[in-house]
Amino acid sequence: MTESQPRNPLHGVTLEAMLEKLVAAHGWDGLARLIEIRSFTHDPSIKSSLKFLRKTPWARAKVEALYLRTR
Repeated sequence: MTESQPRNPLHGVTLEAMLEKLVAAHGWDGLARLIEIRSFTHDPSIKSSLKFLRKTPWARAKVEALYLRTR
């Protein structure tokens, strides 16, 4: 059973959608300046970044916070 989360601004937004929007808004270089993550600086791609972010809670939290600031 799924409950709605009306107060959660990230509810229903996938990590991939967040990352795609951030790349469109800032580019890989901009993301690398804002959040120092190797997957943003060395041969960046959505796939490699998602793999890293799904395994690394502190990095995911930074991406989510940036997404919320740039919405």
